[in-house]
Amino acid sequence: MPEYPSQTPSVTVEAVGRKCPIPIIMLAARLHEVPIGAVIAVTADDPAAHADIPAWCRMKMHEFVTERPLGRGSAFHIRRMY
Repeated sequence: MPEYPSQTPSVTVEAVGRKCPIPIIMLAARLHEVPIGAVIAVTADDPAAHADIPAWCRMKMHEFVTERPLGRGSAFHIRRMY
C-alpha cells in the first residue's frame, strides 16, 4: 500500500445537526472535490455516524482514516481511493 504524506483533510463537509444518512449523502456529493489519495473530513454529531461512515467507506472501498472528537460530535477522516 502506498504511503500518503498528509492526514490533514483538504475539504471538510459540515454535517453537524444532520441526521444520518444526510452526512453520508453530503460526503458522497463532495468526495470528487479532493484528489485521489487525499483526505476529506465529515463533521457529524448523529450517533449513527460512528458506525455508518466507516461502513460506507468499506462498501465504497475508500479508506476510513480516523475519528477525532470535537466539542460537538466528531470529525471523520476518509481517504479517497479512486
